[in-house]
Amino acid sequence: MRLLVVEDEVRLAAALRRGLAAEGFVVETAADGATGLELARYGDFDAVVLDIMLPRLSGYDVVRTLRKEDNWVPVLILSAKDGEYDEADGLDCGADDYLTKPFSYVVLLARLRALLRRGVSARPTVLEAGDLTLDPATREVTVSGRPVTLTPREFTLLEYLIRNAGRVVSKTEILDHVWDSPLDTDPNTVEVYVGYLRRKLGHTALQTVRGVGYRLAS
Repeated sequence: MRLLVVEDEVRLAAALRRGLAAEGFVVETAADGATGLELARYGDFDAVVLDIMLPRLSGYDVVRTLRKEDNWVPVLILSAKDGEYDEADGLDCGADDYLTKPFSYVVLLARLRALLRRGVSARPTVLEAGDLTLDPATREVTVSGRPVTLTPREFTLLEYLIRNAGRVVSKTEILDHVWDSPLDTDPNTVEVYVGYLRRKLGHTALQTVRGVGYRLAS
């Protein structure tokens, strides 16, 4: 199994190379994002271990570029950024897993083995439902190719609906997943924001199922 480690901390990169080689992996390293991207493009690797804060090109940009080029090599992000939004950003960019520093080497190996068992399969980062597209990484929304500008709350609501396209979701479910304090939010607020989305999207794909909730046509 061939692994690419993209890490600019020299001692950590060397330690990962030695440890992974001892486990039977063939390991190549890169110390900056641009070099890592080129190697990931053409090196025929089974998985990539990727830092976020890199010289020349960030780990986010490396993953984003690979996925735009339909390169679905499994990517495990290693990062000192341990906030939940940092992790969400990494996964939304197209990474398959996220591990924060300092990390357990045993856990790293287990995560890598899990990725390798899954193999490579196309996992589009842009979500689609009919003529509607939503990119969680760039936060861009289009309808029939026309850009649509949404507020952060509208975007989060639409993302939840498109991830559940074809299924009826209740106001309570939407509040639980979209609002920070669902217990303190009036359920009628969902209706208000659904109305905002309908006006901005300009079509009827967002349906009301009376007495149940809402459904975005798939």
